[in-house]
Amino acid sequence: MKTLIIGIGGMTNGGKSTLSKALQKRLPNSCIISQDTFFKDDSLVPVDSHGFKQYDLLSALHMDRMMEEVETWQDDPRAFKVSHNGVVQLLSEGVDQVYVLIIEGFLIFNYRPLNELMNKKYFLQIPYETCKQRRSSRVYTPPDPPGYFDGHVWPMYLKNRKEMEEMVTDLVLLDGLTERDKLLSSVLEDVTADIEAFRQG
Repeated sequence: MKTLIIGIGGMTNGGKSTLSKALQKRLPNSCIISQDTFFKDDSLVPVDSHGFKQYDLLSALHMDRMMEEVETWQDDPRAFKVSHNGVVQLLSEGVDQVYVLIIEGFLIFNYRPLNELMNKKYFLQIPYETCKQRRSSRVYTPPDPPGYFDGHVWPMYLKNRKEMEEMVTDLVLLDGLTERDKLLSSVLEDVTADIEAFRQG
């Protein structure tokens, strides 16, 4: 049994979840673990001097629990997929099974233990104006207070990105404004090449 771990990171509303789900549908024996499902309870997230909740920090996430989930997949990818209501696709005899884990999130590349597990790393980026417009059109729980994007979200994105770029050297930058099918096709082609190399290796 062979495994491949793909990281799909990026800024808020950059298209991470959309790309991850589309990729998962096309890749046999693949699963997604999303960082957004590991946020701490709102009462545990600190507030800065401006009254903004500090959600854009690793400390706002249960990263230990996320790592446990990833390790559970590593221990038995087949059982993990089945337990998450997935059907394991059996390939023809003589073809090595490759199980794929897609890790998706806005700070996945800023957490070194997670970062070091990934075989492929993609980062979606979009312009400030597009990001702000998309963010304002979505409803969050709790909702964004007035001024939250410019007062916290964007400054933290710039800070986290700088930190990420100092930690990661093999990052593939993707334009989040690219037409969805074209973006998917590009990433799928890249990942599929790696899967085939794994099978032959």
